[in-house]
Amino acid sequence: QVQLQESGPGLVKPSQTLSLTCTVSGGSATTNYYYWSWIRQPPGKGLEWIGYSDYSGNTYYSPSLKSRTSISRDTSKNQFTLQLSSVTPEDTAVYYCVLDGVGGVGVREESYDYWGQGTQVTVSS
Repeated sequence: QVQLQESGPGLVKPSQTLSLTCTVSGGSATTNYYYWSWIRQPPGKGLEWIGYSDYSGNTYYSPSLKSRTSISRDTSKNQFTLQLSSVTPEDTAVYYCVLDGVGGVGVREESYDYWGQGTQVTVSS
């Protein structure tokens, strides 16, 4: 049973960098072939796709967040991380890590095979 678990601070100050880690457990080497992705859901809004890292370590980000986003993966530890710099209160959201079996731009829930439980991140001074 594949499980994903997000970890990181729940409160970040404006202008700082949000950093989250997702740990993947219970799977086999096949999980490495998924697109390891991050999405978020701001309060009262729909899901927003942030980006992914593929098997080769290539990354692709939402154009609206690209200048502030970095996603990296460490397959030896079965972990991948999200860093979002220069955060503002508009970055307040529940952040999810997911394993996407297809890859591509935007939110496509039908291709998300595994989800983390989500972690609330609030940006506030």
